[in-house]
Amino acid sequence: MLLRGLFVCLVIALTACAPPPDEIIRLGIASAPANLDPRFATDATSARINRLLYRRLVDFDERIRPVASLATWEVLAPNHYRFSLIPERSNFHDGQPVTAADVAATYRYILDPDNASPHRSALALIRRIEVLDDATLDFHLARPDPLFPGYLVIGIVPASTARDGHPLHEQPLGSGPFRFQGWPEPGRLRLVRIADGQGIEFLRIGDPTVRVLKLLRGEVDLLQNDLPAELLGYLDRQDGFTVSYGPGSNFAYIGFNLEDPVTRDVRIRRAIAHAIDRAAIIRHVLASAAKPAAALLPPDHWAGNPHLEPIPYAPQRARRLLAEAGYTDDRPLKLEYKTSTDPVRLRIATIIQQQLAEVGVQMKLQSYDWGTFYGDIKAGRFQLYSLAWVGIKTPDIFRYAFHGESLPPQGANRGRLADPRTDGLIEAAENAASLDGQAAHYRAVQAHLLEVLPYVPLWYEDHVVVAGDGITGYRLARDGNYDGLLHVRPAHQ
Repeated sequence: MLLRGLFVCLVIALTACAPPPDEIIRLGIASAPANLDPRFATDATSARINRLLYRRLVDFDERIRPVASLATWEVLAPNHYRFSLIPERSNFHDGQPVTAADVAATYRYILDPDNASPHRSALALIRRIEVLDDATLDFHLARPDPLFPGYLVIGIVPASTARDGHPLHEQPLGSGPFRFQGWPEPGRLRLVRIADGQGIEFLRIGDPTVRVLKLLRGEVDLLQNDLPAELLGYLDRQDGFTVSYGPGSNFAYIGFNLEDPVTRDVRIRRAIAHAIDRAAIIRHVLASAAKPAAALLPPDHWAGNPHLEPIPYAPQRARRLLAEAGYTDDRPLKLEYKTSTDPVRLRIATIIQQQLAEVGVQMKLQSYDWGTFYGDIKAGRFQLYSLAWVGIKTPDIFRYAFHGESLPPQGANRGRLADPRTDGLIEAAENAASLDGQAAHYRAVQAHLLEVLPYVPLWYEDHVVVAGDGITGYRLARDGNYDGLLHVRPAHQ
């Protein structure tokens, strides 16, 4: 009650001196984009913002099927694809036309091992790229893959940027529906919607309570995700604010360092999985806005496995597994768990810490700012960590995240899984001649990963957006992207 009263007092104090409205629509975000160069970006915020700044060859429809974005394609042979840029394509934001040479340069840059792009391993099947004219190019593959068009989702950058050293990571230059305007200050990114000149700002506000206070005061207009249930409930009761929910596919998980002498033991990983009461966390922390997960892909995805069941909460089974591994109350298991400083993630980590303590595991929490935390995860400096995969569309994520050849920086096998069975199942899926055959193999991959447990699957989080007074037109996407900013309108319109 004391904290609630303090929050209400802060609301009254701040809203009493609310600033006048202006033409900018501001979205408060929990973490700033780490890299606005699509050839290197891997974090969720960067990926979502890069979708607005850059056009890509291929996108996906609502059923996660590849569709033309910047180009159409035809299959000339199982390992030969021809892409034709659409005539009505926009120029780059500096006026340069988008050509097939720019597309080829983008993908050749990623494929060059000297550039250490994290997307290289997912595209390694490209053997050669041939530019035929300004609007046409061919991709020649080392092997057939029916999924190939769905891999070409990297934002296209001008070929000139590689030559002149343009710092795309902080000064993006694409051909998307928004153009970069500047960084008015650290943690504040400003874009302009090309269709009508509407300004959009992304403001990094790490603390969710401060984020909500700024919404109430009028300093931000929109909030999406990363808000605790208590604050969402409070906002839902306030006049002038709209709270909207939508189903999500973002996959939350706990990852392990499989080179660590303790967490490499599958009994330890399974004990941790059985010790976590997902239902309680979903109900009390996530306001029931999530669904338990058993695999990275949702079961209704075309390559998902609907037959897998989430690992049940079974604390006695967890204790037996720990005992088999040599840990008892007199010799407790001690672990270190890394997470970000985001209060929602930290709260979830604290609850997991308590649940593990109930089965005899002593877990030390280590929370860091996003840049430090993410850097440690990519470098393998952890025993356990928690993260979420967002916006996953195609099952090539399994090579990127779990194949033995996908260690960072070539991929995202951050736990250093080295399992020939996993590699073989992934390769069998990639070599299948049809989508049905690939789906069957990828279902087997997911069943095997549930046994090996490089990740403990947690849940698929729903999405939520809170719009300030008069803000309309924002629509949630299942993958949590920011495409709703294409249609959002300020209060005066």
